[in-house]
Amino acid sequence: MRRALQMPALLVAVLAGAPAHAHPPSITTQAGEKVLAEEITAFRKVVAKAIAARDAKMLARVYARGFAHTHADARTDDRERYIAWLIAGNPAIETAPAKDLVVRAPNDWVAIARGTSTLKANDGSSATVKWMAVYTRAGQGWVVAGSQATRVNDIEH
Repeated sequence: MRRALQMPALLVAVLAGAPAHAHPPSITTQAGEKVLAEEITAFRKVVAKAIAARDAKMLARVYARGFAHTHADARTDDRERYIAWLIAGNPAIETAPAKDLVVRAPNDWVAIARGTSTLKANDGSSATVKWMAVYTRAGQGWVVAGSQATRVNDIEH
C-alpha cells in the first residue's frame, strides 16, 4: 500500500518540475527577429514570383492548407479560391509594392507582416489598402497562413 501511494506522489513531483513547452520559445533579441524578418521578406519575393508566373503548383505549396484571405470588400477566400483569384491576374497584396513594411516575429515559428499598398485592378482602378499577412513555419521554410486587406479610405480615425 505504501508503494502504491509513493508512485503517484513521485509522478506529480516529476511533472511539477518539468518545464512546460506548450509554445515555441520567444524571440528575445532584436537580432533574432531581424533574421526572421529577412527570411519573410525573401519568402514574400518567392510568393510574388509564383503569382507572376501563375504557377498553381508553387502557389499551393506557399499557401497553407487552412489559409484564408479577407479582401478589402470583406469577401473571404479559402486557399483554392484565393489561388484561382491570383492566377486570374487580380490585384494582390503579395505583388503590390509595400510602403511602411513591418515584419514582427513573436517566436521562431510565426511572423506577421503588415504594410500599405496600392492595388491596381485590371480595369484600371486602384485602391490603397493596409494589409496584414501571417506566416508560419512548414518544415524548413514558410507558408502564408492567412491575410487580410482593409481600404485606407474606409478607416475611420
